[in-house]
Amino acid sequence: MAAHSTYAAQSATPEQASTQQTDVIIVGAGLSGIGMAAHLLDECPGARYEILESRADLGGTWDLFRYPGIRSDSDMYTMGYRFKPWNRPETVAPGEMILDYLRETAVERGIDKHISYGHRVTRCSWNSDDALWTVTADTADGPRRLSAPYLVLATGYYGYDKAYTPDFEGMADYAGKIIHPQYWPSNYDYSNQKIVVIGSGATAVTLVPSLAQEATHVTMLQRSPTYMFTSPAKDPVSLWLRDRVPDSWIFQLARIRHIGFQMFSYQLSRRRPEKAADYLIREVAEQLPNDVDVANFTPNYRPWDQRLCLVPDGDLFDAMQQDKADVVTGQIKRFTKTGVELEDGRVLDADAIVTATGFDLLILGGAEIVVDGKPLDLRETKVYKGMMFSGVPNLAFMVGYTNASWTLKVDMVASHFCRLLNYMKRNKYDVCTPQATDPDLQSVSMMPLTSGYIQRSQHLLPEEGHRAPWRLRQNYFLDYLALRLGRVRHKELQFQRKASGKKRVSRQSASRV
Repeated sequence: MAAHSTYAAQSATPEQASTQQTDVIIVGAGLSGIGMAAHLLDECPGARYEILESRADLGGTWDLFRYPGIRSDSDMYTMGYRFKPWNRPETVAPGEMILDYLRETAVERGIDKHISYGHRVTRCSWNSDDALWTVTADTADGPRRLSAPYLVLATGYYGYDKAYTPDFEGMADYAGKIIHPQYWPSNYDYSNQKIVVIGSGATAVTLVPSLAQEATHVTMLQRSPTYMFTSPAKDPVSLWLRDRVPDSWIFQLARIRHIGFQMFSYQLSRRRPEKAADYLIREVAEQLPNDVDVANFTPNYRPWDQRLCLVPDGDLFDAMQQDKADVVTGQIKRFTKTGVELEDGRVLDADAIVTATGFDLLILGGAEIVVDGKPLDLRETKVYKGMMFSGVPNLAFMVGYTNASWTLKVDMVASHFCRLLNYMKRNKYDVCTPQATDPDLQSVSMMPLTSGYIQRSQHLLPEEGHRAPWRLRQNYFLDYLALRLGRVRHKELQFQRKASGKKRVSRQSASRV
């Protein structure tokens, strides 16, 4: 790679000369990383970038998970990129189709040529004297170092190497097969088997009807119920429009409708939780077999205290109507040789047990982050605009919505970060650092859901503040105003310009977004 950078004109030290250099390092080649690269191409012409991906292929989550029925858990009109319309008829898409969409995006824009596979990032170190990030990655050929003024962590928020499985008593005694969906065995034949799926989240709700197509019977064993809602797997309005208006219109109209519905239903659920809960439970009850107690679908928390589970075309309830699946609520006492024994004495026999029990959060991909020789403790930071950490220069991280499609948020973060880079280039700034200087800034959770995977790791996460720009509202329209339309400059952003002799000229932005 050339040493000259249009975004950071600086001479290399002898140590840096042995380190490859670029303008932006992106860690992760999943939905977020590919999207970030596309925004750089569109909005920061001339900026060089490289994507470091630990796996052997792009796609992230959609390359990792291979369990039966893997699909999107929200509509593809909002989960797809704003810059690349989703023009397929499927509103809820299978994993293979999403992976094809990501590959198509990468190839069309030449992003695939900038991905280095088999690069597990272990350390990201910022040096203020040089205004550079140096990233160290383990590869099959040994460690590799790469430097850039800007670093984007597009690693998602959970670990790919280790899934979460509770230590159930008696697991060693069980004679059948125990499978976590994150490590689904290839070519596993589950036909004519009785299967117990432990869990009640999106993975379990996806697995049960899919397994039921070939298995003898599938039982979803849940500790407590989850709110579910049914939606068509193909959008009837978009299908009707396909022969009447251009595809680009269909995408934009569908995207607006789905964003509006997501925001309306979420706000209604938070403001009128009893009414929202009654509606959701009533809709589910109408699809259940007559002998099924609706208590199995009546959670003890408010809607959107945890994510709602999408049931496309009511496939889970269809499997129950056909007596191919059922839902059992109870506490596990222990595994037995032939299945699972519950605290109330019931025994569920199973040829295989699937532990759809979630995952562990890993917000920065497990890499050590070091700022001027000091390891970063996320608990000592605040999140700026949902994309940067206080006290950490020139670094962006990408985490999507918990109450809507992931991509709606990361699309806006990528675009805002590009605007920030362009602002710094125009004004010849080298460093941008959010600074949470207000002593009255109160802390709130970055992820306010009560889901088990979040609660288990809450103590490891950074926090947001109680006001903007240190808090995003999980509201697309408000975030759009802040990230897409709001100014880049802010009084709580500190910009610095590199001067001769490595002295710095500092400027606190005087304009509030």
